[in-house]
Amino acid sequence: MSNESLANLLREERRFTPPADLAADANVTAEAYERAKADRLGFWAEQARRLTWATEPTETLDWSNPPFAKWFADGKLNVAYNCVDRHVENGLGDRVALHFEGEPGDTRSLTYAELQREVSQAAHALTELGVQTGDRVAIYLPMITEAVIAMLACARIGAPHSVVFGGFSADALATRIQDADARVIITADGGYRRGKPSALKPAVDEALTRPGTENVRSVLVVRRTGQEVAWTEGRDVWWHEIVDRQPEQHTPEAFDAEHPLFILYTSGTTGKPKGILHTTGGYLTQVSYTHHAVFDLKPESDVFWCTADVGWVTGHSYIVYGPLSNGATEVLYEGTPDTPHQGRWWEIVQKYGVTILYTAPTAIRACMKWGDDIPAKFDLSSLRVLGSVGEPINPEAWIWYRKNIGADTTPVVDTWWQTETGGIMISPLPGVTATKPGSAQVALPGIAATVVDDEANEVANGAGGYLVLTEPWPSMLRTIWGDDQRYLDTYWSRFENRYFAGDGAKKDDDGDIWLLGRVDDVMLVSGHNISTTEVESSLVSHPKVAEAAVVGATDPQTTQAICAFVILRGSAAEDEGLVEELRAHVAKQLGPIAKPKRIMPVAELPKTRSGKIMRRLLRDVAENRALGDVTTLTDSSVMELIQSKLPSAPSED
Repeated sequence: MSNESLANLLREERRFTPPADLAADANVTAEAYERAKADRLGFWAEQARRLTWATEPTETLDWSNPPFAKWFADGKLNVAYNCVDRHVENGLGDRVALHFEGEPGDTRSLTYAELQREVSQAAHALTELGVQTGDRVAIYLPMITEAVIAMLACARIGAPHSVVFGGFSADALATRIQDADARVIITADGGYRRGKPSALKPAVDEALTRPGTENVRSVLVVRRTGQEVAWTEGRDVWWHEIVDRQPEQHTPEAFDAEHPLFILYTSGTTGKPKGILHTTGGYLTQVSYTHHAVFDLKPESDVFWCTADVGWVTGHSYIVYGPLSNGATEVLYEGTPDTPHQGRWWEIVQKYGVTILYTAPTAIRACMKWGDDIPAKFDLSSLRVLGSVGEPINPEAWIWYRKNIGADTTPVVDTWWQTETGGIMISPLPGVTATKPGSAQVALPGIAATVVDDEANEVANGAGGYLVLTEPWPSMLRTIWGDDQRYLDTYWSRFENRYFAGDGAKKDDDGDIWLLGRVDDVMLVSGHNISTTEVESSLVSHPKVAEAAVVGATDPQTTQAICAFVILRGSAAEDEGLVEELRAHVAKQLGPIAKPKRIMPVAELPKTRSGKIMRRLLRDVAENRALGDVTTLTDSSVMELIQSKLPSAPSED
């Protein structure tokens, strides 16, 4: 990367101060930054005390063998007790923990007392199936209450879970079962998706024919859709048959703070997936605190809804462990945002009086594309904080979200973190930060992050480079499961004593952090480094564009040429002058250097099952190559459409 690495092209001048009433009553105020700065470890020890420990820790951080951290190592606690039992013991047993909404419209509300009974029964059932402390359990379920119950039951008995997103194939499931050496799999006949049952059990059956999965002795099957399933006697067990007959009381055991809580696989761009290992005490401390701080949660009155799937880290940290440790009431929705109509999410917000919504930019852009009139039909006045997660959010999508979903008054917290960080790391605080559309802005109290150049020097305000974390944090990954060397090579080898996340970032003139996407999504054009995120944001700021994906394709003249794929908003037509108009728009906003060489309007973009755009496939198309691996795509036919259209797409000569 050249010295003007990640040219700071996009300038955002809009500012939004916190609402006065929220600021006056905020859970976390500006003094938290000062307190954490004065005594970082003391600050985290204080957050650990928000939890209930069977043995209080006396030691906060052991960093004697970096980068292998131990937090609160001499403490003992039980995660399920902290998320369920202690609220019942505090007299909150009748508070609703989960409002479940199935895609077909079936609903069920579980109180904390009911959740305690079901988690206890599921824990007994796992024990009956021979699951012992330390055994790994794979979970492959739709977004139903049993997914939350299964995770908590594993945590209760000290069996690390490996949740595999229900959209993954049998192959992906098999590699994750093999790598973690799972002994039990919890699945369902299927789940409802886009208005019809989508089978899960066949993928499990197929995965278990692969070598390396022989140690799986039981498959626990939830009946959700009632569809026909193949059955292996002696291995397969119906959830309701074994769980429902268990005792309703179960005594949780306290585990060491560093006992493994879960493994979550993140797809490596190369080779086998990486099993990210999270442990118990530090992880729960940080997800509990950040959920309380970033969303300003008032558990007695708020209704929280994180739209992620439990198969992703966002679902682990901000559906299961963070909210439930704080005694929150939350919504769990099984289906897609546009089933049976494009207002389904807003109907759910209205129905349950959701006050805090946490979703992804890809979903926000889909809603923009469907039109402003859809959310306008629903009463969204209960909302008071909006959050964004998953990738940098384009400023225009941020503004649309605030205006159309948040009545132009709610704070938007744009959160940066990763599977590896376990919890939120960089984010505005809703009662403190004057927010800037498109920026995650500031490291949370107790978190140390900065932007460095190639030589690991901190960059000046107004410059760009690489995002690094400079001090250990409680919810950090402890290693890659079974592969300490890969952990060192992947995260700690690029900059000495710094965790490098793989993300490019810039500091603005105030020193606030703007994420620029993965460094492999940075384009080198005529000696300038240009971030795909900035060009995409510029395109999305044009009134005719709903979503954009930008890649750099090899170009003999300029090293890389900028190629853009755009989805137009509902009413916009693909007319003669459109491409030129969009190119001029980017040139005006970012400068001529960032003007895309080719722009292609498309109906859809290739996305992974977690909603991230697969830019590598678009690069294959732009360079007329055979497509790489498409197994994680939601819909592989979108690539055929894009490829067939390419030859006729106009480009600048």
